[in-house]
Amino acid sequence: MPRLDHTIVHSTDRFASAGFLADLLGAPEPKAYGPFAALKLDNGVTLDYAEHVAGGSEFVPTHYAFLVTEEEFDAIFARIQERERPYWADPMHNRPQVINTLDGGRGLYLNDPDGHNMEFLTRTYSEELLTSM
Repeated sequence: MPRLDHTIVHSTDRFASAGFLADLLGAPEPKAYGPFAALKLDNGVTLDYAEHVAGGSEFVPTHYAFLVTEEEFDAIFARIQERERPYWADPMHNRPQVINTLDGGRGLYLNDPDGHNMEFLTRTYSEELLTSM
């Protein structure tokens, strides 16, 4: 079965944005790889941060969801709180400074420096939950 190997994340400063996520995840600093700041995740997927070319069309911030263990969530959440970063329980950012407990797990959303909506969740959402939204 095919699996995702890497994807490009548009940014205004590739190392600042990749470093922001690496810091929250407690991951090693991103490495230069050609025009990218490559952030390798534990599952083998690499996020290749690329600086947006000036004069091109504006890039649209996107959503990235990271499935983490309960312990990883605790560490990420502690870093977010230590850095006094705003976070939300929902993707539309209507419930500030709270986490969600959907499907018996925990989750939160925050924006990275370029406005990408980063989600950290401890349990994959069930089909029942997704169809009820």
